[in-house]
Amino acid sequence: MLLAIDVGNSTTVVGVFDGPDLVDHWRLSTLRRRTADEFGMVVAGVMDLAGLDLEGDINGVVIGSVVPDVTVSLRGMCDRYVGTLPVVVEPGVRTGISLRHENPRDLGADRIANAVAAHALYGGPSVVVDFGTATSFDAVDRDGAFVGGAIAPGISTSSEALVQRAARLPTVEPVAPPSPIGRTTVTALQSGIVYGSAGQVDGIVARIVRELGPGVTVVATGGLASSVLEACTTIDHHDPWLTLKGLRLIWERNLDV
Repeated sequence: MLLAIDVGNSTTVVGVFDGPDLVDHWRLSTLRRRTADEFGMVVAGVMDLAGLDLEGDINGVVIGSVVPDVTVSLRGMCDRYVGTLPVVVEPGVRTGISLRHENPRDLGADRIANAVAAHALYGGPSVVVDFGTATSFDAVDRDGAFVGGAIAPGISTSSEALVQRAARLPTVEPVAPPSPIGRTTVTALQSGIVYGSAGQVDGIVARIVRELGPGVTVVATGGLASSVLEACTTIDHHDPWLTLKGLRLIWERNLDV
């Protein structure tokens, strides 16, 4: 079985694949100071709840991380608890796609994995909208090349910044209110957060689609996608585990390296 780990700034998603099938998955908080042993205990613990054994069932690991300190700890975890070298999405790793970006080394591993999975599963051209700490827009052309995109503040990031700067505004759950015209401070905030985010997504996607040309498929992923999906008009598919699927494909493409 394959252990796939997607480390984001706020959350870390762990998945176990049996061949192409995602057997189970877990979403954890990203803690930069967590040690290799702590990661081993946490990952082994959640796998045990699913009847899986970290040391006995896992024969491969792939890591996509945007947090270097966590990457170091995860390498140590693989060495001690799995006994295998992980495939880490970084320069030199075979992805199977072209990165038409001025600075490919600056690209986050999650964006590369998203592009790999989007082209493999949905074809090209395509756009991946990943709702996380940032909302990222990844554009893939007809040939499967990553051609760039956009990065905007994430839903929670924006709302937290607003509440921090405005003393009398409360923290609210990012769900759609009964009406876009909020009749309380809470529903007014929810309207601004949800419909504002949806408008931002639809506006950016529309501009990217115009550049990519006809036949574009738009895929949403990320932990916060469900908050605004129903308010968006440009999303074709919701694939919450797209990044993990892309990591699995990258691992397969590096088996003979």
